[in-house]
Formats: sequence, structure tokens, C-alpha cells
Amino acid sequence: MSKTRKNAEAWKQAKKRCRLNTADIQMAKELGMNPKSLIKNIPTRDQKWKAPVKVWIRDLYEKKFGQVLTVSPTPSKRPKKKKKPQTETVDKETLDFDDWEDLPF
Repeated sequence: MSKTRKNAEAWKQAKKRCRLNTADIQMAKELGMNPKSLIKNIPTRDQKWKAPVKVWIRDLYEKKFGQVLTVSPTPSKRPKKKKKPQTETVDKETLDFDDWEDLPF
């Protein structure tokens, strides 16, 4: 395997294990981190004081650059479902009809 392919696989594994999105990966790369350091810093159950990797990256990036990168939502490939029109219920009191008892239903 080539070096770039191994690196891409390592970033893919870090993205999955650390539950990161593309913006988080981009911020980590801009901070000079490598995937091994991200995986190494995943907090264990005993380390409740340690922030999740996602939060840790965002805090470091914001401290260094003053802002956080965001991901723009991509449109889904599924077609949107059409909403059914709602039927309106009619209140007896709002209608001006006197003989409600004489109706056949």
C-alpha cells in the first residue's frame, strides 16, 4: 500500500472511531494533528474529566483561529414526501344552523 493510501485509511478510521465529521477532520489537519494522535486521545470511561475528541478539536481550533469551521448541510438524495392536506374540523357552535337534531347522521 502506498503512503497516501495508508494515511487516507488512518484518517477514515479516526473519523469513525472519534465520531468526527468532515469539518472536524479539516480542523484537525489545519492544527497539524495526525489520526494516531486523535485516536490516542479518545477518553476512556475512567477519564470523565477529558472532553470528547470532537469538542477538544473545536476548542483548540477556536482558541487558535478565533472561529470554528461548520459543515453546510447537503441535500438528501431521497425525494421529499408530500404532505397530505389537513381536513378542517367544523365546530357546531360556529355554524349558524338551528336544527342539528333533525340531521339524518
